[in-house]
Amino acid sequence: MLMSGDLVVRWLELLGGFSVLLQCFEYARITASTDAQGVWAWQVQRADIPDQPAWLKRSLDWLYQPVMYKLQLWVRALAAVALMVSGNHLAIALLLFIGNLLLLIRWRGAFNGGSDFMTLITATGLLIAQVVERLTDAQTGWSAGLGYIAIQTLSSYFVSGWVKLKRPEWRNGQALPVFLNSGLYGPLKKDSVFRRPVVALVCSWAFILWEGLFVCVLLFPNWTPLFVGVALLFHFLVFWFFGLNRFFWAWATNLGSIFFLSHYLS
Repeated sequence: MLMSGDLVVRWLELLGGFSVLLQCFEYARITASTDAQGVWAWQVQRADIPDQPAWLKRSLDWLYQPVMYKLQLWVRALAAVALMVSGNHLAIALLLFIGNLLLLIRWRGAFNGGSDFMTLITATGLLIAQVVERLTDAQTGWSAGLGYIAIQTLSSYFVSGWVKLKRPEWRNGQALPVFLNSGLYGPLKKDSVFRRPVVALVCSWAFILWEGLFVCVLLFPNWTPLFVGVALLFHFLVFWFFGLNRFFWAWATNLGSIFFLSHYLS
């Protein structure tokens, strides 16, 4: 194996804990906007929740009042630190899983798109590992948890790649400059290399093939370092150009599990 199981587990625990802790700091910085008078006040956002029984709405109102919301962030942050320091335990996994679900409900599905759902995949995998361990043993538990995370992560790349393949604007390269125009530093310069049709076409197809063929590491485990290395570079560049730091850490957390699954299957 290219990576030992213990190393993959620590990769998941350390990066996963850091990723969640970073998210908690980000939420904490905007708590003024989530208070009763803020633009993201719960009283405003709750209107988007479909009709529910009165007791459920009262429960959610209590749960997402400013004091309780801040308490949730503190509990989630402490659980993240505990994950990094002491490793995964059932109580930690439960706190991270429930905390993630509560935030998804609070933000009507997601605050930061795919990175929030990728974090939920991490928390679910940690919880699966602990539950299965109590039914069998630690090795089987981690195999189940890491396997779940790896399958979900590979699926995210596969779907993204093959959705692009179905779109003519990605196949002909026209979508790439439009995508990059929305970066932190404004539209691409007129003489940007990415505006050249040939460069845009080659880059677009590189994305399509890399994402769509990522699942091949399950058949060819020796390809795993290459695909994972490209993934880390890709997500870092997304962070650099678009400021999506959550995406980098959320996906980086789960990439180690792909090493585990590809070599486990082989």
